[in-house]
Amino acid sequence: MSKWKYKLQQLMAGRYGADDLYKALFGGYALLLVLNIFVRSPFLSLLMWGLLILMLFRSFSRNYVKRAQENQQFLRLWNPLRRKWHLSQRKVRERKTARFRTCPHCKTVLRLPVKRGSHTATCPHCKKDVSVRILF
Repeated sequence: MSKWKYKLQQLMAGRYGADDLYKALFGGYALLLVLNIFVRSPFLSLLMWGLLILMLFRSFSRNYVKRAQENQQFLRLWNPLRRKWHLSQRKVRERKTARFRTCPHCKTVLRLPVKRGSHTATCPHCKKDVSVRILF
């Protein structure tokens, strides 16, 4: 192992490091950096410095419990948005072969093959019959 790699490893020993909140903050920092190239706002520069300091503080922190709690709170807000984004991507990708409907009983998203007309499908989660009408 190289000398620099070893020193970096020693520096980060016992530190919290990068997590999902760190990655989101870094993405926000990169977005503001690109935006600041075109806009040149002192407010954006100040916001970027704040994000950078927060990212470094969190990654070099030794307080695992507090940083993990912050990450869990962030994930509670982030995961539903990420699930909706992935579902919408999947709907676009599979628009010719499948239709997505929500079970009215348990709110599970059902992926159904494209068969035009009225059908009944059984929800795999709650095992109830769901009537589905696919027009196109």
